[in-house]
Amino acid sequence: MGKPDLGRLIAQTMAPTAEDRTIEVITGEILDAKRAGGEAILTIGRCLIEAKDMLSHGEWRSWLEEQVEFSERSAQRFMRLAREWSNPTTLSDLGASKALALLALPPEEREQFMEDHKVIDMSARQLEQAIKERDEARAAAERAAADQRTAEQARDKMAEDMKFLNVRLAGAKEDREQAMQDVARLEAELADLKAKPVDVAVETVVDQAAIDKARADAIAEMQEKLDKAKEAAAKAREKQKQAEASVEVLKRSLEERDKSEKKAAIAGDKELAQFEVLFNQGQELANKLHGLLLKARGRDDQTAAKGMEKALKALAEAIGRCAE
Repeated sequence: MGKPDLGRLIAQTMAPTAEDRTIEVITGEILDAKRAGGEAILTIGRCLIEAKDMLSHGEWRSWLEEQVEFSERSAQRFMRLAREWSNPTTLSDLGASKALALLALPPEEREQFMEDHKVIDMSARQLEQAIKERDEARAAAERAAADQRTAEQARDKMAEDMKFLNVRLAGAKEDREQAMQDVARLEAELADLKAKPVDVAVETVVDQAAIDKARADAIAEMQEKLDKAKEAAAKAREKQKQAEASVEVLKRSLEERDKSEKKAAIAGDKELAQFEVLFNQGQELANKLHGLLLKARGRDDQTAAKGMEKALKALAEAIGRCAE
């Protein structure tokens, strides 16, 4: 037997040069990589990228289905893996299904997500569920943040409205006080006018009828001014009532919003919600215990009352230690 041709053997094991790579060569590499799995996933992706550049659109789809048995969607995912995945060793540990599922995450978040969730030990289905839960939690957080911004904007608007209404109310009070002062002044002037005669310029003859007419005209004029002042006072009073009602409505709205925001905050914190329930129960119990103590103190025999006082003080000290 002659010596083996080392040059020929080496040439057979070397990959064809870029110029010699044909679609048949690429097809063979993909099929081999599909059987191999692991790091070969990247080989599949790179070969698919190469093949797509080489084939027309119609040829690409038929080649995928007939030659390498890929749907176009699956091919796109493998190509994306080849473009985005930088750690072939990790990819080999993950396998194709989990690696493809991880493409749903932004590239900068994948390593941390894998570390936090121990993805290597998860099934593909568990991984997909974890990614879904992460997306849902993030969406919920974004909605909560948007709701919070909306609530803050609404609160700011209500606060501005409250300032405006308070200014309006203050103005209405001033108008009413001024109107009441005008009414009081005109009533006093009218009373004075009715109590004394009107000065009439006379020379030799006193015309009583003219004096009476002048007095009546003066009283009528003053009465007209007083009626207008009373009407203005009534309008100012109504304006003040409306302003007070608006302030009260807005005040109640702010109080209801505070309660709603508090409930929403508690609903998102199980420990806080449970604490509030127990705290309210404790307050109710404390009130009942105090009522029983008061009844015991009303007895002639103070033995029971003193025992209750001692027990309540011990309970108070125990509760105080909880906050330490």
